[in-house]
Amino acid sequence: KNSAKAMEKELVTCSLQETAIDRSQIFQIPQRKDLETKVIVVLGKAGMGKSILIQKICQDWSNGEFSQFEFVFWFDCKQISLPEKQYSLKELLLEFFVKPQEGSKEIFEYMLQNPDKVLLIFDGFKGLHDHENFPRCSASQPEKDLCSIKELLSGLIQKKILNGCTLLFTARPKDKLYQYVSKVDKTLEIVGFSPQQRELYITKYFEESLYCDSALKLIKECEYLFSHCYSPVMCRFVCFLCETVLEMGEKSLPSTLTEVFLKFFQQKIMFMQTDVTTTQNQESLATLARVAWCLGEKHQSAMKSDLIPSKEVKEFALKYGFFLPFAFPRYSDSEEEEFGSTFSDFVIQNFLCALHLLLAEELKDKNLTKYLSFLSKKKKPYNWLDLMPRFLAGLMFLQDDPYFCSLSNEDEKQSTKKQKTFLKYIRRLQINTLCPERLLELLCCVYETQNNYLLQHVALRLDPELSFLGIVLTPPDVHVLHSILKRSRKEFSLDLRNSSIDMQGLQALVSLRNVTSFRASLSDTVRLWKSLEQTKDYELLKASTEKFVLDPFKAKTMKDISDLSDLVEMQEKMMNCVQEASGCTSYEIPAIRNLRKLEFALGPACGLEGLLKLVKILAAFPSLQHLDLDALSENGIGDEGAKSLSEVFPTLTSLETLNLSQNKITDLGAENLATALPSLSSLKTLSLYNNNICDFGAENLAKVLPAMTSLRVLDVQYNKITGVGAQQLTDSLRKCPHMKSLVMWNPTIPYGVLEYLQQLDSRISV
Repeated sequence: KNSAKAMEKELVTCSLQETAIDRSQIFQIPQRKDLETKVIVVLGKAGMGKSILIQKICQDWSNGEFSQFEFVFWFDCKQISLPEKQYSLKELLLEFFVKPQEGSKEIFEYMLQNPDKVLLIFDGFKGLHDHENFPRCSASQPEKDLCSIKELLSGLIQKKILNGCTLLFTARPKDKLYQYVSKVDKTLEIVGFSPQQRELYITKYFEESLYCDSALKLIKECEYLFSHCYSPVMCRFVCFLCETVLEMGEKSLPSTLTEVFLKFFQQKIMFMQTDVTTTQNQESLATLARVAWCLGEKHQSAMKSDLIPSKEVKEFALKYGFFLPFAFPRYSDSEEEEFGSTFSDFVIQNFLCALHLLLAEELKDKNLTKYLSFLSKKKKPYNWLDLMPRFLAGLMFLQDDPYFCSLSNEDEKQSTKKQKTFLKYIRRLQINTLCPERLLELLCCVYETQNNYLLQHVALRLDPELSFLGIVLTPPDVHVLHSILKRSRKEFSLDLRNSSIDMQGLQALVSLRNVTSFRASLSDTVRLWKSLEQTKDYELLKASTEKFVLDPFKAKTMKDISDLSDLVEMQEKMMNCVQEASGCTSYEIPAIRNLRKLEFALGPACGLEGLLKLVKILAAFPSLQHLDLDALSENGIGDEGAKSLSEVFPTLTSLETLNLSQNKITDLGAENLATALPSLSSLKTLSLYNNNICDFGAENLAKVLPAMTSLRVLDVQYNKITGVGAQQLTDSLRKCPHMKSLVMWNPTIPYGVLEYLQQLDSRISV
């Protein structure tokens, strides 16, 4: 369990290193020379285009790219997990996937001898797990024995089967992939369309349409729907609806996602509907919604065709495009072919699940709110159906809509009762106690209702300190947050670090008058400021720099140091901008002026390189009080780093705490430090814990102690100081009445000596 959590934390860290790569680089894994199985994971929310990417990879391979692979096998997980059968690896590859006309045995033997030439793709990992544990592969001869699909996959992951091949998985970010895959060599994420790509998609969609010019304008006018177009599948739905609206001569689009899909269903069904079929269609839709829910509860979207409740429901779903059919491969010529059906889209299934919860007679009004699960301390049981709660909330307030009435036969009294139940539930919520993820879900659900009372109620009860640290904020999330914050009379402080917020979203939030301060990643913030500078929006540039908070800052990568350097460079540009705008001759970015604590944790690989870059800009932070170079992984700046740092001591006039613990500093580094330490006029605490300082280094420190009149605590324990060095430090301590504590336990100092020195001066700590 702990290792799975560690992997998820590692994933979060990796996802922050946002570097766009070309499709041809997907299988490039630097610093991997061993011949063991390689595991690559492509993450992306539902509808982001993971399956399309896999299709393109297969197409590219068939056209001669990715020539390192002689065999590529592509499995749709939701299909291979349905048949309750057992296979050998040979059957899975050469009968389930493709059946060679001849030479199956020779081909399989070749693959076993050359596993590095085999690529296995498993598209949609969510289709392979449920609420049970993933099974271990227990077969004694896993490449020959019969196993379930899950056991075969487990054997591939455990490297018991075809060790040396390449495995490519696609999964949603919340799928529990890392509980089953112990090591991932490369993680990629599909993040969706940028605003420019959204416009390009919409333009291409309407390229040959009469509405080419007006469609893009109409969609962009509805900012909420345009924000949803960051998802390729949502963009397609919005374009379809926009086309329908324009054909009907209407002038505007629906304002919420629930209305979009309500109208989508209505258009699909009503287009060919007659009075005679109305009731039949309502009944078929209700049954289909129940099927969607039953599958959704099991994290499934596909089923065997013979399990569909009736022929009428199956024909209804296929006729209107809610189902897509597929055939299961036959495993012998005598075996009868099996067919299955899958929901054509995850959004369709989500909407139908919400519709089922609303229409199901067995569900009482009070039970509906449990599917929203804002209060649950456990992980949301329905996060696989992540849009369902939003649709459910939206549908509750659309039950008098003519479109909704055309899909259901629910009476007005029932709908009013459900609305009252929902309103009561929201009023009872202690909104300011919700964790960020659940708060965001609440905001999105309330937004879908478009109920002014609810929107105002939530806006007035938000905590002034809003943190979305580590919570991914998609463009629709940002739109909802912006809309609700705008309604409130409170002033807010936002923490948007590690939220993957795009530049347009960041600009929208920080431009709100009642957002008085914000934290965000340095690179995103500086990119925003550079954009504002280019567009000469100096007013917003100045306002956003005054709201930005940096303190405390922890540098964990070289990129963090580069971003910090960019920030300092930006201040110099800002001086010119402000001077041009207001005539003021000097300007400091408040975040630079007010930075008081800086932690440096780059580790041994980049520690020295990062510090050499950091010292060049340290003088730009006039209020820096705490510089911490101690890290769990040890930075190891050594003597070179200590010397470089000591050269900028005279500029650090506000520094009160300097932590140089665990940095491999020897006597040479201690000598350089000692020479410059008296120039740190405000220094109160100095830690040199767990370095390699010997008696010569201790002697140099002892010489300068009396001159360091502001120093109160010195920690030199766990070095290599002997009784000689300890005596020199003790003698110097007598001349330092300002000192409160000298911590100098060292394994090389005899205990009796240290005890004697402590008796001479009680400020010595053992």
